[in-house]
Amino acid sequence: MPIEHRRPTVWAPVLVLCLGLAAAVPRRAATRSLRIDPARSHATIAVGKAGAFSFAGHTHEVTIPAVDGTVTVDSDDMTHSTVRLEIDARSLKVTGKDEPPKDVPEIQQAMLSDKVLAVERYPRILFQSTGVKVEKRAGTALDLIVAGVLTLHDVARPISVPVHAGLEAHALTVSGRFQVKQTDHGIKPVSVGGVVNVKDALDITFAIVARDR
Repeated sequence: MPIEHRRPTVWAPVLVLCLGLAAAVPRRAATRSLRIDPARSHATIAVGKAGAFSFAGHTHEVTIPAVDGTVTVDSDDMTHSTVRLEIDARSLKVTGKDEPPKDVPEIQQAMLSDKVLAVERYPRILFQSTGVKVEKRAGTALDLIVAGVLTLHDVARPISVPVHAGLEAHALTVSGRFQVKQTDHGIKPVSVGGVVNVKDALDITFAIVARDR
């Protein structure tokens, strides 16, 4: 009895092609695009003293009341995440903490002037991430190192920032602390009479909330 040869169905090649394409397309379902909530995102700058008579001056506290920007989060692989921050330099405010109230307007003016931030020429402070490293992960809590480029006073410099992050259903919360040297961005620390100087390194703490767009 002759053996019957069955011809393969014409759908077989199509099925194989579809399976191949599906395998070739990476899974990005875990990627989310979030917008930073300016009302719940802020930073504080601690300006210290240096010099022979630093005890004679006052430390200054400056707030950054609103941080804007976007975050792309890949919850499956956080190393694929990115962040871009933008700050209006003109919004920085001297709080007046631990210093005479009469000195605050003068300090505020000096900070925004060409002596320091020169906000009329450089109105934006920018940060663009270039990489994310996961130091520790426990469920939805993560310790990260976020590398990027900080543009301040129109001078771009690489920087790495340690960050503690919390992933929520529709939001991301991050906080951290780092230092920035003024001289790295072409800013000369203010000096009073050559004996009381503002420290070159500024201590910055921040808390940022980003939500699904």
